[in-house]
Amino acid sequence: MNKFTLTRNAFGKLVFSDAQGSHEGVVPVRAFPIAAPDEGIAIVDVDGHELAWLDSLAALPAAERALLEEELKNREFLPEIRRIRHVSTFAVPSTWEVETDRGVTRFVLKGEEDIRRIAQATLLIADSHGVQYLIRSVDGLDKASRKMLDRFL
Repeated sequence: MNKFTLTRNAFGKLVFSDAQGSHEGVVPVRAFPIAAPDEGIAIVDVDGHELAWLDSLAALPAAERALLEEELKNREFLPEIRRIRHVSTFAVPSTWEVETDRGVTRFVLKGEEDIRRIAQATLLIADSHGVQYLIRSVDGLDKASRKMLDRFL
């Protein structure tokens, strides 16, 4: 059971309150944003000091969980690639057109080293501007997408 509350102030900042007082502008930070996004969440103050540790988002009341999920979504921009529509060339740099969970986009892949394996079937792809794209499961991609991706792995 948590011994704190989370609210938003008039300026939209998260406010953490417990027996020691209130802290405005707190930030939730995931310990394992890809492998276990709903587990291991720290709430830190503006100086980066941990105020609370949550083993699981599910342990929070619905209103506070919704606040944290919204804040995490706004803070962490990690589009998930669902399909690779087109690759301009199989040499680098190349322009990729992909479908993500946030819509269709295009990006430039500078080098094959910008595709990193972070688990057996999970990849992170960095574009030429440093934006990270996630492929949660290579096996979950359609056959044509896997075939294009295999050319770079």
